[in-house]
Amino acid sequence: MSSSVTTNKMTNWRWVMCAMLFFATTVNYMDRQVLSLTFKEFIQPEFHWTDSDYGTITGVFSICYAIFCLFAGKFVDWMGTKKGYLIAIVVWSLGAVMHAACGWATVQLVDGVSDTSLLKEIGEAMAAPGADAAAVMAKFNVTSNTLLAVSSISVWLFLACRMILGLGEAGNFPAAIKVTAEYFPKKDRAFATSIFNAGASVGALAAPATIPLLAKSLGWEMAFIIIGLLGFVWAGIWIFVYDKPAESKFVNEAELRYVNQDEDNEAGANVQAEEKQLSFAKAFTYKQTWSFAFGKFMTDGVWWFFLFWAPAYFQDQFGHKASDPMGIALIFTLYAIVTFLSLFGGYLPKLFVEKKGMNPYQGRMLAMLIFAFFPVLALFAQPLGDYFQSAWWPAIIIGLVGAGHQAWSANIFSTTGDMFPKSAVATITGIGAMAGGIGSFLINKGSGVLFDYAAGQGEAFQFMGFSGKPAGYMIVFCVCAVAYLIGWSVMKMLVPKYKPVVID
Repeated sequence: MSSSVTTNKMTNWRWVMCAMLFFATTVNYMDRQVLSLTFKEFIQPEFHWTDSDYGTITGVFSICYAIFCLFAGKFVDWMGTKKGYLIAIVVWSLGAVMHAACGWATVQLVDGVSDTSLLKEIGEAMAAPGADAAAVMAKFNVTSNTLLAVSSISVWLFLACRMILGLGEAGNFPAAIKVTAEYFPKKDRAFATSIFNAGASVGALAAPATIPLLAKSLGWEMAFIIIGLLGFVWAGIWIFVYDKPAESKFVNEAELRYVNQDEDNEAGANVQAEEKQLSFAKAFTYKQTWSFAFGKFMTDGVWWFFLFWAPAYFQDQFGHKASDPMGIALIFTLYAIVTFLSLFGGYLPKLFVEKKGMNPYQGRMLAMLIFAFFPVLALFAQPLGDYFQSAWWPAIIIGLVGAGHQAWSANIFSTTGDMFPKSAVATITGIGAMAGGIGSFLINKGSGVLFDYAAGQGEAFQFMGFSGKPAGYMIVFCVCAVAYLIGWSVMKMLVPKYKPVVID
């Protein structure tokens, strides 16, 4: 039991835990976004990447993240929340910092390139308007084979760093959802999840205001290092503030009763069943697992597509670089919309439960249906941007799509706590995150290949009135628009009404 003095007034340590989850998720997404905000302006010219190369890196990150997620949830359940979360953030922060060494390592492995400054000079010369590739190579005494080696080797080095980043980041959401299940009753979990999940939006909001400026003033390498170090600071604080509610000196009896109200209120609640572990093989026998996994598969890739490709989209389509004031304003506005609107996503099912008398799952599914219509707006992003010749229309619309996703995400994560005992929450969350990572791989790698192909075909590639790369973006926007409605429909067919899982 809690060692704090029992008082009539309930402590609120659960919200401190929610704040810790919020900051961890913020750091998580800032680390993930450094590459997208430095790719088009700084890294692509230096290493001579194509969109397909970038699609490979983001896609492989997604698939590795997916695989790691499958085991991350089980790892957190086995290791325990405190140690599991600590190890996860230390690993991903290490991976984030390691990106900074990719330029140096490329120089060591490629003959004909003396140092990283030469790579930067060649990249700047190649990116100059009207640059002649042959003349640039002659000026710097390098060959096309040398540049090809720089491109391919740097891709492999970044892939290795992204794999380490993904290995650690895979533990964030399983651990965070497990903490939420430990510290909040079911009726509050979606709201708590929406708060910490807003860290993704805040991270994405802080990133464009800081990372491009860091890269421009100190070099893209320092951007990776400075943002990566934030995770180590969080890890140091986590060691001292987290314990399970019943063991925490900051939680009194009143708060502990509030946290455990579901166990107290459910007649015949079997505490022993809560402690039973769920094997992977057994997990896949439940329709509830497949429902959660399919919802994540259909929708996670939409969020990751906009996270990874929005800065490149604004530069490709409208000429606004991520480090330019206009580029910063666009990305900042996009994620400001996501951040503030998505907070309502966790409150809406709470309203349905408390005011309409619905059970938590029923209220959550109704809220998710409402949020599933937000991404349909993606159909208008490209046409309005083209018609008004302004990037503000796509930025605002993508922000609304992102807000819909984050509201959806807070609720779909909470369905695991609705349907599974606490001992299985991280495992099920990991399975769903794996499915989401597979979907993200498909959309990110597919987008890179599509954009290169569309750009190469030019006017010969047509879709809905657009040609070339704009047609490629329009295709992906259409996929994003319908993904949530498809995901919700299948989830509803698999689990039409609330049916909690009891582990035998």
